[in-house]
Amino acid sequence: MPRKQVSTGVDGLDEVLEGGLVRRRNVLLRGAPGAGKTIFGLYFLSAGVDAGETSLYVNLGEPQAYIEETADAFGLRTDEIQFHNLSPTREQFAESESFTLFESAEVEQPEFISTLRSAVDEVNPDRVLVDPITEFRYLTPDERQFRKGILGLLDYLKDVDATVMLTSQSGGTVTDDDLQFLVDAVVSLDVHPVSRTVRVSKFRGSSFRRGSHFYEISNEGLTVWPTLVPGEQERSVEPGTLSAGVEELDDLLGGGLDHGTVTILSGPTGVGKTTTGVQFLTQASLEGKAGILFQFEEAERTIRERADSVGIPLQTALDSGDLSIVEIAPDAYTVGEFEQFVREAVEDRTEVVMIDGTQGFQQNLRGLDDPTPSLLRIGRFLRAAGVSTILINEVHNITGDFRATEERTSNLADNIVFLRHVEHRGEMRKVIGALKMRTSDFERNLRELEITSDGIHVGDPLPQLRGILTGTPEWESAGDNDE
Repeated sequence: MPRKQVSTGVDGLDEVLEGGLVRRRNVLLRGAPGAGKTIFGLYFLSAGVDAGETSLYVNLGEPQAYIEETADAFGLRTDEIQFHNLSPTREQFAESESFTLFESAEVEQPEFISTLRSAVDEVNPDRVLVDPITEFRYLTPDERQFRKGILGLLDYLKDVDATVMLTSQSGGTVTDDDLQFLVDAVVSLDVHPVSRTVRVSKFRGSSFRRGSHFYEISNEGLTVWPTLVPGEQERSVEPGTLSAGVEELDDLLGGGLDHGTVTILSGPTGVGKTTTGVQFLTQASLEGKAGILFQFEEAERTIRERADSVGIPLQTALDSGDLSIVEIAPDAYTVGEFEQFVREAVEDRTEVVMIDGTQGFQQNLRGLDDPTPSLLRIGRFLRAAGVSTILINEVHNITGDFRATEERTSNLADNIVFLRHVEHRGEMRKVIGALKMRTSDFERNLRELEITSDGIHVGDPLPQLRGILTGTPEWESAGDNDE
């Protein structure tokens, strides 16, 4: 029989916990100073008030006035949260060497313990936040008494049917390993130089999403962005292909890009990857498919101007409402926020997504040391959701050894289309070819690519061009036929 779960007050965290906290159980929320433990706790208590429950804040840390100011800044329900403030001394704990918190009426309790029990009995809370529980450690004569006291506290609160959140200072020389063994669930808040993440390492009675999930505390409040899970949103794929609207390019690709596949457009700078991707995206939108361009490399204005200069009707597609451009500025978002943009695009029934490009993806998003896992996760999520995906990948070498992609993402791609610069009789030209198409046949020849004011032009096959894959392209002379 499934256990009843209660909301933490934070939608994204509830999603990570696959429904919320288990009722009448306890959770340890741990993190370094400044991680936001108290704010998470206030959201938890305020959610209880919203649900018609009674919430009790047992305060062992900051002054109550400061706590209330913090809660009010986020629009939380401090007016209906019951506060119990404790400021015990070490001397009070040392009065007995053998007591257990709330263990028995026959054991003489320190005064603050008795008052806390009285407060709990009077309030009869549904939710309790003890912030921070680690203050008890400094008030007990030894570790054994500390553990016994915590167990007694948790047993007592369980007896009164309360769902409990304990906060714990962790990091540096401070350890809370013993607390993690005593509680039902452990949620850790990790603060990094440019981002914050939350992870669940223990959750009795329920499944949960593993891994690290980004969160943010801002003027708008507390937000958790669950990491994308490929397959969490699945839909069937309509048979057919994504046309470029350029007959010769479609011929090269065996009719176009199959719906619901991931395509990598790969090549060095200036070869026309973004323009080719925008051609596909614009054509799809003109055919009534909802599309979105996540632009990491250039300003939206630049993309519009470039499309206009080469005859791509991007503005018409934008004006139709079927296509939108989201500009991702450097350091504006974490990778978790971007994954949420992708999730929302799928929820809005977007059919085509273009990400331009992998270099900007790595450089612009905060909290991203290695882009590969996130790119793989996003690509697999979009594929499972039936979205046609175009990923622009820049390789650093203009000449030299051939590389399909710069990042280790080749295994993600259903299709790899490469564009390259070549030299012919002292003139730089561009060529395009398909290296891989997993779901359909394709032309094995290379074709010349030209981008002019009249649009994208793809020429006839170039059987005389050799050496692209070895990094030393050459044109085999055949009299006038090499023209």
